[in-house]
Amino acid sequence: MPMTQTANPPSFESVWVMMQDNAMQMKELRESQKETARQMQETDRILKETAIDLNRRIGHLDNLFGEVAEYMIAPSLREKFIAFGYKFPKATQNVSVKDKDNNLFFEIDVMLENGDNAMLVEVKTKLTETRINEHITRLEKMRKYANLHGDSRTFLGAVAGVVVAEEARNYALNQGFYLIEPTGENFNITPPHGKPKEW
Repeated sequence: MPMTQTANPPSFESVWVMMQDNAMQMKELRESQKETARQMQETDRILKETAIDLNRRIGHLDNLFGEVAEYMIAPSLREKFIAFGYKFPKATQNVSVKDKDNNLFFEIDVMLENGDNAMLVEVKTKLTETRINEHITRLEKMRKYANLHGDSRTFLGAVAGVVVAEEARNYALNQGFYLIEPTGENFNITPPHGKPKEW
């Protein structure tokens, strides 16, 4: 059987050139990957900064709408609550409690008061379950603060929202809150499901 002749093996020089070419291509690939990673980090940084700025602007807009709603609702609240048997001769907006000794800090959008009761009203552009829970915490702090300062009045809660989803609406009413919602140029108060919760 005749022997087949094998092709000449590549020369050292040609192998060396191929290895150098491969090394150069690998180096270029690594540099390209580093540049892509750097560009992605820069894009990520820009996106994060943009998101922070957008959240800040939305928060400012939300606060602005909340303040507008607060100033529209507050003047008529005392008259509206008469229908529910509450006469509040005093209405105060933006009440701030800062009790450093007892570590109690909170703010109340509108506080309606008489000798026996006080209604703490939280006004939000968009009312959510989270914000309703925050108001529950606020009322608990108010009860604690009042107890520490000899105030035996009963505290009640109300929440107002320009935008109120059905879930948030039911949640507020089930938590014993009065619910304040806009109706055209005026607003409506819905009493809680069952007895209003007292703190």
